[in-house]
This record gives sequence, C-alpha cells and structure tokens, in this order.
Amino acid sequence: MQHNVLILDFGSQYTQLIARRVRELNIFCEIFPYNHIPSDLSSYKAVILGGSPFSVRGEDAPHPDLSQIRGKMPLLAVCYGAQYLAHFSGGEVAASNTREYGRANLSYIKEGETFFDGVSENSQVWMSHSDSIKALPTNAVKLASTHDVEFAAYKIEGETTYAIQYHPEVYHSTDGKKMLENFLVKIAEVPQNFTPNAFVDEMVAELKEKLGNDKVVLGLSGGVDSTVAAVLLNKAIGQNLYCIFVNNGLLRKNEFQNVLDQYKGMGLNVKGVDAGDRFLGELAGISDPETKRKTIGRVFIEVFDDESHLLEDVKWLAQGTIYPDVIESVSVKGPSATIKSHHNVGGLPDYMKLKIVEPLRMLFKDEVRRVGATLGIDPELLGRHPFPGPGLSIRILGDITPEKVQILQDVDSVFIEGLKSWGLYDKVWQAGAILLPVNSVGVMGDERTYEKVVALRAVESTDGMTADWVHLPYDFLMKVSNDIINKVKGVNRVVYDISSKPPATIEWE
Repeated sequence: MQHNVLILDFGSQYTQLIARRVRELNIFCEIFPYNHIPSDLSSYKAVILGGSPFSVRGEDAPHPDLSQIRGKMPLLAVCYGAQYLAHFSGGEVAASNTREYGRANLSYIKEGETFFDGVSENSQVWMSHSDSIKALPTNAVKLASTHDVEFAAYKIEGETTYAIQYHPEVYHSTDGKKMLENFLVKIAEVPQNFTPNAFVDEMVAELKEKLGNDKVVLGLSGGVDSTVAAVLLNKAIGQNLYCIFVNNGLLRKNEFQNVLDQYKGMGLNVKGVDAGDRFLGELAGISDPETKRKTIGRVFIEVFDDESHLLEDVKWLAQGTIYPDVIESVSVKGPSATIKSHHNVGGLPDYMKLKIVEPLRMLFKDEVRRVGATLGIDPELLGRHPFPGPGLSIRILGDITPEKVQILQDVDSVFIEGLKSWGLYDKVWQAGAILLPVNSVGVMGDERTYEKVVALRAVESTDGMTADWVHLPYDFLMKVSNDIINKVKGVNRVVYDISSKPPATIEWE
C-alpha cells in the first residue's frame, strides 16, 4: 500500500476525521500513535500532527519525537500540534481567558500564501481549545487570525512547516478541505492516486502473492464488509475461498435464504449453515445483554469451527475488519472502555491455528462501499443498513424465545419494507425495531388487549460513532404503526425512539 501521508494521533476525537478528509482527496494516509512513529519514513510524503484533549502546558502532555520529521518533510500541525510547536520552539502558549470552542471566522489572511489559495477572508473555521498561542515560535510568520485568536495560522521559515489552531477536518470549517488540499497537493506535492480502482488492482495482486494456492475460509454475515472482502478474495483466489454463512436464528425475516440466493448469483463458493435452533437453545433464559453477546459469539465460534473442520487444508481465516477497528486497537489511550462487546470472527481461539487475512483493514466504511461498487456488487447490497452481529437478540430486551423472535421479525419486516416503499430507506443510515419487555393495555374491536410494545429506531450517521434520529414523516409513522398493529399478532402499541448518539447508543443493548 502507498504510504503517502502519516497522521500522528494525540488522542483527539477528530483524528479519524482528518484521515477521512485526506482520503477524500484520493490520497492514502495512515494514523499512528505519536509515541509509535514508524521507523522507516522514506515512503511518506507529508506528516500531519493532530489535536489532543491534553494541554501542552501539562505534565502529561504528549511529546512526539519529531527529529526525523521537522525540517526534513512537509509538516502540518493542527490545534494541539500547532501549540506544541510554539510551546517547545521559542514561542508561548497560555490559558485562554475564555474557552475557544465552536465557530470562528478568519479576519486576516496573509496575501500570496499557497496554503490559503481559494480561501477568502471571513471563511468560517472550527475552534476547539482552552489554550492559545500568545507568541510565535522562532522563525515563524503569522498567516491568519480570527477576531479572538491572533495566531490562528503560521508557518516556519526555512522549513515546509505549517501550523493552524483550528480544525480544518470538521464540517464546520467551510474551506477546511481546500486548505488540506493546498498543503498536501500544492505544497507537499503528494500524488492523488488512491482510488477504488487502484485499491482493487493493488489488493488483488497483494492477495495473490500472499495466499498463493492456499485455501481461505471466511464467515459471511450478509453485510457490506464481509461481502466486499469475499468478492475481493474471490477475484484473487477463486474457488480456494470457502465462505460460510451461519443462520443464528436471529436474522431478519427470510434473510437466510435471500442472502444465500444473492451470493450464489455473485459466483461465490458459499455454504449456508442453519444453526438457529442451536443458538436459541443456548440463549434460553438469558436476559443480560453482555451474556447474550458472549453466548452468541461462543456458539458462532463452535459452529464455525465445526464447519471449518469439514474443509481440508485450510490455512487462512479471512475477516472483514475495517480501518476504524484497527485505529481503535492502537489508539493513544488504548482500546476504549467496553460499552458493549463486538461480535466478530476475530475472537476465534488459538486452537483453530489459522493465519489471518484482512483485505479491508485500511479502509473506512464509505471507502468499502466505493470499492464494492468498483467490483460490480449490487447497489442494493452495498446500500444495506448495518445490522448487528448478534442480530435481533439485542433488539429483544429481556430473555429470548422463538415466539419473540417471530414477532420482531414480522415488525421489522413491516418497518423496513415501509421505508423502502416510501423512498426513505436510502436516506436512513440504520433502522430497526426493538421489542420491549413490557405489555400495554389496548382495545381492538370491543376487546381489551394486553400485548407487546415495540419501538422503532432510525438514525442518520456516517460511521456510527455519532448519530442523530431521523425526522421521519408523520404520515409514514402513522401508516407503519397502523400496519404493525394490524398485521403483527401480539403487538398493540408502537413508539418512535428520538434519542441521538451520544448519549444514547444506536442499539438498545
């Protein structure tokens, strides 16, 4: 893979956004913790220092070793990075009288600076810091100011080093992407050659070399990531790829057969394993969400292992791991606190003795979809909403029974098909229904009922890290609620979840 831009992570929530903006410029980049800089920098064309929740004035301030970078490679320091260069290179950083957070506008831009080509005065930028640069570092020249921040941007003469106290990567910095492009393309002269076509060609060649004539097993989920990984591997090794699609009894209505039919039409070597009864038997009586997840993960491994043993001489396990998972595992602070366990084949035990291959491990979700389109995968499949690995088990609050699964499958089907028929499905990032552990009083005809309550959930997001609830039309909600109550026996009340993430998660468990 082309190592064009190195991004150093100091623990900022925005670090992944920097990478996404750089990738949007068709420039490949990688994120590394500030204290684990690659030993060989020869293939990198530029370096970006990210932001941080720390203060450069604090005893716990991150201190990167820039001896092989500064003055030797084009360097862009963002927010904490800009303050770090100032504080430790002859300038001064002090606490601001007021926290500088939110929208600001550039009130001054130095004329003739390539970094600000195409950027007009008054351009909006996004601030997020409680410290401010009071004096520039040695040999620095001011490039831009806002009304409240005199040194919003500067460069160091004699070096290709630029620094900005705002975040160009966030949506609210209106010309932020342009500034990144000016630095990377015009100043650092980084090639813009990271395209879906280029990725496919390079990855297929890499997989052919790595795998040779070895056999590979892949656990398909029906989702975007595992599907794109399967098609890439199929392109590289053909029938040496063995795909296993396990029905855990918690898929959506008719999904097991529908997905199998779809895969067969794609020429993949897929075996469907219907283990629904086994999963539901193991889950009987379990209500705790973490125990549900772990039980499903354990049974999946057992089923997958049983099936793998039926294949001879398999040497590799393929996974649909994507870049956010990789970044999380090597982040500055280490893996985040466990909000909930993630259901991934990555938990396979050592006794399976398989080497791992992850063809998508350097891609973000939107890039996976673009690669899938390049591979000719059906747009309907690529546009599928994310669906949790534990399936409907974490949308059934409380214990799980076959009857509850049936009810939720029927409710979910009415909701999802309704979104599609109203032209709303592609405007929603993820949607689903939740079966609540409460009954409510209702009236149907002349009879009193005491039946289940379901909640509908639909969110907008780009990567699932944050999400807003979708303002679905009232007419649609009225229609779908009416359809659910009339068509699904056992449900007499429908509610709509209007919580955003944070503080709520997308799933209820």
